[in-house]
Amino acid sequence: MLAALLYGQEDLRLEEVADPTPEAGEVVIQVGAATTCGTDLKVWRRGGHARMLKPPTLFGHEAAGKIVALGKGVTNWQIGDRIVANNSAPCMNCFFCQRKEYSLCPNLTWNNGTFAQYLKIPAPIVQQNMLPIPDELPWELAAMTEPLACVLHGLGRTQIKAQDRVVVLGDGAIGLMFVAALAESEKAEVWLWGGNDHRLEIGKKLGAAKTFNYHQIEDIPGVVKELTQGWGADVVIEATGVPSVWETAIATARPGATVNLFGGCPRDTTISVNTEQLHYSELTLKGVFHNTPEYVRAALAMIASRKHPLELLISEHRPLKDLAQVFSDMKARKVIKVALRA
Repeated sequence: MLAALLYGQEDLRLEEVADPTPEAGEVVIQVGAATTCGTDLKVWRRGGHARMLKPPTLFGHEAAGKIVALGKGVTNWQIGDRIVANNSAPCMNCFFCQRKEYSLCPNLTWNNGTFAQYLKIPAPIVQQNMLPIPDELPWELAAMTEPLACVLHGLGRTQIKAQDRVVVLGDGAIGLMFVAALAESEKAEVWLWGGNDHRLEIGKKLGAAKTFNYHQIEDIPGVVKELTQGWGADVVIEATGVPSVWETAIATARPGATVNLFGGCPRDTTISVNTEQLHYSELTLKGVFHNTPEYVRAALAMIASRKHPLELLISEHRPLKDLAQVFSDMKARKVIKVALRA
């Protein structure tokens, strides 16, 4: 089959590799659509990921498709079933899993390789995080289950209250998904900050009450405080993975606020925090990583409801052979997400 392999920093190659064969408990799907992700872009630019993968390796982690092969012992599934599989599954046995802190499981089973004609799903994911999808749901929408599950996990850890004013920093796919998920909860007023007017317009369609282009208005904390009688936002969600923006997020928060530092920064980076502000303003700083089986199911249900136009996040549909150009376009911020088919 044709598949993408990551060899290192910005070194992504399409190659012919052996078709996958399922072992006991596994399944193989024909990929209906694989969607690109900001995490893929960061991993491509950095040449690896501390937890998810180490080059050389099959690449891509968001996909939906139909089952074409079943491993020994797989029950309740049939050839031809339409499914989406998360890119990981917890072990369910460790210290963290016993406390239902599944995203912290040190034994997570990871799966990469969605940028290919076929994808093998490991047994733990088949058991924990592989779900049937409705016949009428397009492949590319179902493929977005994994990132939306991460977003819902992030909101679940943030404890947003009714009438909260929530600032979302970042107009990439994750920031825009946060806007949609906040609109789904119908609790908060969302203010979206980004650097692209087209993406900010999509943010409005997904439910943002206010949008701001930081290229035109640079003082994010100052503007937010001006609009909140000098206090700041009740909740701030950082969705860029840039250390300086983490610091901006903290500076934008009111006393008593929660700051969700969601975007993953480069390895070994640090930020500075004003200890006086942190202490006397009683700030809550949260790092949130990945997702859990509960939120994988909630994400698919939200997508399948079609209440929010998440299809606006798909900028293009491209064949797998265009993958190199797709990543160049992502680097130049010409596209949000791209749906790829072999």
